[in-house]
Amino acid sequence: MNSEKVVDFLGQVALLLRLPSSSLRKIAAKVELRHYDAGDYVIRQGEKADGIYFIWKGNAEVFESVESEEASYPLKEYDYFGYGIGVSINEVSVVSLSKLTCLVLPQEYFNLLQPDSIWNADESPESLSIVEQTLRLEPIEVDIFRGYTVPGSPVFRQVFGGQFIGQALAAASKTVDCLKLAHSLHAYFIIAGDRNMPIVYHVHHLRDGKSFATRRVDATQKGVVVFSLVASFQKEEPGFEHQHAVMPLVPAPDVLLSMEDLRDIKLTDPRVPITYRNNEARSDFLPWPVEIRFCIPIEMARKYRSEPSLMYWFRIRGKLSDDAALHRCAIAYASDFLFMSISLNPHRKKGLKIMCLSLDHSMWFHRDCRADDWLLFVMESPSASRGRGFATGRMFNRKGELIVSLAQEGLVRKVAPPNRAPPSKL
Repeated sequence: MNSEKVVDFLGQVALLLRLPSSSLRKIAAKVELRHYDAGDYVIRQGEKADGIYFIWKGNAEVFESVESEEASYPLKEYDYFGYGIGVSINEVSVVSLSKLTCLVLPQEYFNLLQPDSIWNADESPESLSIVEQTLRLEPIEVDIFRGYTVPGSPVFRQVFGGQFIGQALAAASKTVDCLKLAHSLHAYFIIAGDRNMPIVYHVHHLRDGKSFATRRVDATQKGVVVFSLVASFQKEEPGFEHQHAVMPLVPAPDVLLSMEDLRDIKLTDPRVPITYRNNEARSDFLPWPVEIRFCIPIEMARKYRSEPSLMYWFRIRGKLSDDAALHRCAIAYASDFLFMSISLNPHRKKGLKIMCLSLDHSMWFHRDCRADDWLLFVMESPSASRGRGFATGRMFNRKGELIVSLAQEGLVRKVAPPNRAPPSKL
């Protein structure tokens, strides 16, 4: 039997959706093909259980007991039955209603159903990059996952927006078959998240078609929805190809300084105010889990007006597991860094304090790529008005192929000065 067809089939079985693609391929190599005629017992109540059965073709019925003539419920293609770890005797009978073909995973391979990570069955969580650890959600129930802000995550006052986007897309991705990949998402930041609390992601099935699937994900803390995302998934298919967008001519990432290098230079640069340098030197510095290299040097203090645009190369630190869905989630995670801040560039001046919060975020994935290889993020802000800034972006790989298009709107507002008590007349 064609192994790719087996993987394709297993990827659509509800029991296996949360598994990494590497686990599906291992299961495909271990399953046994069994055939039954109409009326045959597939498993008998009271006999020794020998594995998990996946119905490849045909129909069957479950009977509560051998003596009973009444069927409990029917089984069809992609359904599964059998008994897992700790159960040695069949508690019901299953009888084929037609010619039936099943794939059977023997009990000795049940460990393949319980990997340590939803993305990688072979690595321990501690060996994974911070971004992959962040995207390693904990399955709670069907369509419900729990995510955390892991040590080493970017330190902001609230949950980093990219964490919401990446984790929600990860949750949605684990409820569709592994051959469907996200091609677009639209997200809303509703309430600032508490980074010291877990986030529970509830996935809602809006559509399951042959080529497309649609999911809505609500992220909750303390029972309140704080973030919502809708994502669409498509099975890969051939089609028309063109690219009008041209990647700007910029230096290669290998010759540019990292954010850490720039920080070290600024700490000793006499042109930078000593107050800023002292504050930076005293603060604990934790590199972001996404490596960024700016194409044009920028002032880290960002005190003065500039064009509402920015270009930088980025990649996820460390090596990610080889799962195409994971790489899209990782790019989604990285897409929120510095995006909305460019709307503030034309309005910056010394002493002006500004607040900036993401409101909504959209992405369109055009082509496959690896998030742990360099991508060029080109962004600009065509407009800001009524307290909101708007930014658009494009991501290119090193070959100049357009990988992702993006748009974001955010709140950009002056920070009101603190109320000062009137001077005493006494």
